[in-house]
Amino acid sequence: MPRSRPPYPPEFRAEAVRLYHTSGKSLQEVAVDLGTTANSLREWVRRAEVEKGSQEGLTQDERAELSRLRREVRILKEERETLRKATAFFARESDRTR
Repeated sequence: MPRSRPPYPPEFRAEAVRLYHTSGKSLQEVAVDLGTTANSLREWVRRAEVEKGSQEGLTQDERAELSRLRREVRILKEERETLRKATAFFARESDRTR
């Protein structure tokens, strides 16, 4: 299902997190002031804390690497399966020619 609007730019999210930490307002109040949801702001704050290292989780770089490695593993599995099938095919062809 497509999003109803494009995602918030990273600069907006970073500023929202900074505003939450410095304003003394609740998460809900800051979210209402910015016109976003409290859940979105909560997730941005959590991700910022992960990036700083003050909370457990994968950083943005680690998530990108994980995604790249998963894609690579999928491709390698497909290639291995193709080679396995080709080997079986050529083994059968070799047996027929004898």
